[in-house]
Amino acid sequence: MSGTDSGAERNGGNKPVIDRYRAFIFPNRMREFRQRAGHARLLHFAAELRDIPYIRLSKIERGEVFARPEELRRIAAALRIAPSELLIDIDHPAFDIERWAEPFAGNQDDLDEVRFAMLLAAALRVRRARDRDLTIAAIERDFGIAPVNLSRLENALKPFGRWNGATRAAVLGIMGVANEAQLRQEVTRQHQAGELDQFIGAIATPESRHVRSRQRIAEIADLLAASPGAPVAPPSADATATATATTAPAPATRVSAVAVATRLVPVHGAPQPDGLVSCAPTGTMIEAPRIAGRRAFGLRMCRATLGGGLPAQATLIVDPDRYPAPGGLAALREQDGWRVLSVGADRDGRMIGYSTNPPLEIVLDACAPDTLAAIVSAIFV
Repeated sequence: MSGTDSGAERNGGNKPVIDRYRAFIFPNRMREFRQRAGHARLLHFAAELRDIPYIRLSKIERGEVFARPEELRRIAAALRIAPSELLIDIDHPAFDIERWAEPFAGNQDDLDEVRFAMLLAAALRVRRARDRDLTIAAIERDFGIAPVNLSRLENALKPFGRWNGATRAAVLGIMGVANEAQLRQEVTRQHQAGELDQFIGAIATPESRHVRSRQRIAEIADLLAASPGAPVAPPSADATATATATTAPAPATRVSAVAVATRLVPVHGAPQPDGLVSCAPTGTMIEAPRIAGRRAFGLRMCRATLGGGLPAQATLIVDPDRYPAPGGLAALREQDGWRVLSVGADRDGRMIGYSTNPPLEIVLDACAPDTLAAIVSAIFV
């Protein structure tokens, strides 16, 4: 990793490593090219991209979300450049996350609050590790925290004060304290006693952010290059020298019941509470389509959680090497198993996963990318 991308406030002892740039998961060249094209304000440029909501476009430019390949193509077309020019090699010596993030410095939170968010994330993990009955499903049922928000809390994606009142109250309930002052005292006590040490290292660091971005850059470059009618090259060193880079999620292929199979993959799945499917092996194999990646596997539905259109006896081909997209299906890995979701987008451009039984709406853009996989085919047997 480039020495300019540490983004860290390193502390002695068992204190967390603070990633000052944790919000910037997708640095890119969109702002640079927009200004070159004469669009001083993003709002003016957004008028040429009516199929990408302004809020979504703003988050892409600020690097707060991973852009989808089709979004990069539309943005590039409006700027009259190749989509690959929006990407940069973050391992290039010229990459500097601090310089790239400077125009968006207002996004950064107070470091003390970021530090507390990381300690709270570790404390929540400790709390659940000590009580095996405190599952993701139980937390959603008893405290009203959806799995996606629990994941965000346990990964310190934003300070405690930026959560809404209901979520803050639910956290107090989980931690067994009466108010925020007691919560901060208890978390501090656990930290000083070394009880959080085991989990602090699992919270996102500058290094893990960098690795994730590097991986997704390679994925998006490959997808753009492989797409018919859109041959593009990987990001160049020249492009890197003037800005900085990241990656974006791979699109899901729309589910098809008919596919040309080339190999057998193992099938997993056993019914779990709350509509989840466990990763338990079934001892059977199933044919995977050509488009499936090397890590693809079969997953039995076990229940008709998406309604009658996808019956319980269906087996899905899950591809962890592909990222979901609206119009397809997704598998979300939670602590107790996989959740199958249909994928759509809301008016703000956020990717939403839907389940019918139980009824759920999960903001997939807020989920850790390595917990999401595209479903590339379904076999109804």
